[in-house]
Amino acid sequence: MDVIERYLEAVAAQLSTEDREDIVAELRDLILSRVEAREEELGRALGDEEKEAILHEIGHPLVVAARYRKGPDSLIGPELFPYWLFGAKAGLIVVAGVQALVLLLRVLGDPVDFGQAIAQGFHGFFTGALTLLGALTLAGAVMEHYGVKPAWLTKWRVGDLPAYGLADPAKWGAAMSSSGKVKAWRAPSARAETRDWAGRLESREASEALWSLIAGTVFVLWWIGVLHVPGLGQIGLKSGEVTVTAAPIWSALFGPILAWAVAGTAVDALALIQPQAARLRAFLKIPVSMAGLWIGWRLFQAKSWFTLTQGDQVASVEGGPTNVSFEALRAINEAGRGVLDTAMTLSTVLSWVLAMLMLALVIDIVRQMWRMATIKD
Repeated sequence: MDVIERYLEAVAAQLSTEDREDIVAELRDLILSRVEAREEELGRALGDEEKEAILHEIGHPLVVAARYRKGPDSLIGPELFPYWLFGAKAGLIVVAGVQALVLLLRVLGDPVDFGQAIAQGFHGFFTGALTLLGALTLAGAVMEHYGVKPAWLTKWRVGDLPAYGLADPAKWGAAMSSSGKVKAWRAPSARAETRDWAGRLESREASEALWSLIAGTVFVLWWIGVLHVPGLGQIGLKSGEVTVTAAPIWSALFGPILAWAVAGTAVDALALIQPQAARLRAFLKIPVSMAGLWIGWRLFQAKSWFTLTQGDQVASVEGGPTNVSFEALRAINEAGRGVLDTAMTLSTVLSWVLAMLMLALVIDIVRQMWRMATIKD
């Protein structure tokens, strides 16, 4: 096959089938006209190397095809790139925070194996970071290709600007250190702006929605197995390693928990895309909180949550009303370090945490009903 035809075939492979024939015919005419002009100048036919030189002047097949291809020429265009960058920075900070917390728990549980904990922490961070960046790039590419333009690309409010501090590592570090620099950094903003109560509420809700969206997305990715947190199946005690096995209730509630988490992140995304739809958000949050309350009650009734195994010793981590009492809390102080005592401690602590979460969901349902009755879009 002639070098020109091989070149045209390579270009055609990058083009859509609808426009391929017309573009290739146009490009063939362009190439042949240059070849004829060159042959007339030299007074002889061109060899393959000379034809290849002309093809090099026209350009690489991938670049030439891109000139004729419809749609965007990049995965993330200049309009979407600032949003992609913000999401990447904020998400990476959250992933790093989660891995740091897991690392701290592992070190406290088994300080002897510090090196392995560090290695697993780095592995978890890089795995989560690659997944996050891949998901953001895929979402941006879809929006770029199909011309999707959410309202937050063009409609934004000054009251939402504090939410973008989530992508500022310096602000996070200052907030965690609680140093005098934090006050100095915040004070000028407080003096420069005088906002009414509604403005402060909108700013706070935008920040909470963004944080909740990022945390919910990380949870969903972990729940479906995309993100892996090493070390959750083992607890380090002085007496040795303890294997943690999930009870059947978690498999039974896998679908409902996934649907509940996805619905929650969707409502948070709506809060950022349509910040003016306050009543709609309140309306949607009510069934999401009710679903969370139902899941919590199912877990509360299931009793058995996890099984701890160390050699021949087996103990069950259980929930239920008997663990939500002050007597159970006092018993923690007298508990030892064995498998049975650890199971009893975890049963009490997790039962109290679940009870508090269910109470918070009830309060949130009442609060959203109040918002529906008082807030006007």
